[in-house]
Amino acid sequence: METTSFPRNRYWILRHGKSIPNKRGLIVSSLENGTHAEYQLATEGVKQAELAGELFQKELKENNIPLENVRICYSPFSRTTHTAKVVASVLNLPFEGPQCKVIEDLRERFFGPSFELMSHDKYTEIWDLDEKDPFIRPEGGECVDDVASRLANAMATTESEFQGCAVLIVSHGDPLQILQTILNTVKQQTVSSINDLASRIQAVRVPSILSQHRKFALLTGELRAVI
Repeated sequence: METTSFPRNRYWILRHGKSIPNKRGLIVSSLENGTHAEYQLATEGVKQAELAGELFQKELKENNIPLENVRICYSPFSRTTHTAKVVASVLNLPFEGPQCKVIEDLRERFFGPSFELMSHDKYTEIWDLDEKDPFIRPEGGECVDDVASRLANAMATTESEFQGCAVLIVSHGDPLQILQTILNTVKQQTVSSINDLASRIQAVRVPSILSQHRKFALLTGELRAVI
């Protein structure tokens, strides 16, 4: 018999709306560059965020979840902060209030200085490397497992601070692919002696699982219920 509820919250994920870097075809993955206002959402991305907010609102109503139980956790990058702000506005939640929380561990995967501000076309080089070995880092950047490790920390934060909430995670393509990969594996483990979500995530950080993250790709502005 389970002694603690697993998980303590329900989770949705949202990839940021189409950003100015998306529009320009640029990789902007460092925290230093990513927080610049010039790299926030493009006009199309604002519309995507509004539509995602409306869809999330609909799902909350269908699941009888009151707005006071909603938490929005987001990456500090300008494109994710902008997306979270738009969603909060749709839900009529005060963005500066306690229901919206920036979590640095949800930031974009840093692909390394040799990829920073380069063409989006170079993503395939990194993903090919990920498939071969998700523990190998692009030079000066983060490997898949590095991201999985900090996502486990982010989930530990939400699970310790919130209970019985609908948590919307607003983040980026690679981190959300990696998060889905590990959560999907965790969900399939019907029997486990580990009750907390963060510890279960740590337990599935193995190459055969992490190398598959591209299967969970999201479009910009795409909302998905995960667990």
